Amino acid sequence: MKLLMKAPAKINLSLDVLKKREDGYHEVKMIMTTIDLADRIELEHLEKDVIRIISHNRYVPDDQRNLAYQAARLLKERYNVKTGVAITITKVIPVAAGLAGGSSDAAATLRGLNKLWKLGLSLDKLAELGAEIGSDVSFCVYGGTAIATGRGEKIEHISTPPSCWIVLAKPVIGVSTADVYKNLKIEDVTHPDVDKMVEAIKGKDYDGVCREVGNVLESVTFKMHPEVERIKEQMKKFGADAVLMSGSGPTVFALVKHDSRMQRLCNGLKGFCHQVHAVRLLGEREPLD
Repeated sequence: MKLLMKAPAKINLSLDVLKKREDGYHEVKMIMTTIDLADRIELEHLEKDVIRIISHNRYVPDDQRNLAYQAARLLKERYNVKTGVAITITKVIPVAAGLAGGSSDAAATLRGLNKLWKLGLSLDKLAELGAEIGSDVSFCVYGGTAIATGRGEKIEHISTPPSCWIVLAKPVIGVSTADVYKNLKIEDVTHPDVDKMVEAIKGKDYDGVCREVGNVLESVTFKMHPEVERIKEQMKKFGADAVLMSGSGPTVFALVKHDSRMQRLCNGLKGFCHQVHAVRLLGEREPLD
């Protein structure tokens, strides 16, 4: 038996870091929403008690470092599953891009194996398990739009943002999230107003959403990788309604309302940026099946 799952990317419309916690993680408050850019995860039942990762992307590990592998291993161990699975990952989401590609692959694996192995777990339980794998996995299990707090694993679902285009631009670099957080000085950065962003989303106020985008990690990544800031400035020049770096970067995204401006933005960026995608917001929560 085979099962095909979609693993959509996410962007952060607002990302604030409140403090460093005693457990070494940072306390965050952020708004994440899914976008129509997705990896494909194929799960194939194996009688043999193994987990096999198959990917043709050289940047995707095929061992226990892979978050989808970790998701399968967690379910096998926790629920005493004696059969195996082959997990084929077809990457569309750029790797190490601040778009939660690996986390979404893990979340899709949890959801798919719940069905394949007939475990009967609720979304809430899958999200709880996802938190053991990584901070963004809980959100990716649910999808949609949410306020994430704690280290990112506490999820409060909110309404969908106003519809628009999302133009993504990723330079040919990877960014270490750990290094970004290590260089973050919370007292020296400008904190976004996450609550105002929530109000704008709930009121379907597109201009308000554009006004309130903010990411406390931007200034840190910009110092480490000036080319990320240059992409943001170019997007502004090309007429984006709002521009923000997603997560710890290096992907920068623009919000654009009109098709013609989206096309102009894409055409302008393709001249100097390695990966450019124009997609729509999804923002709706996924049903369990």
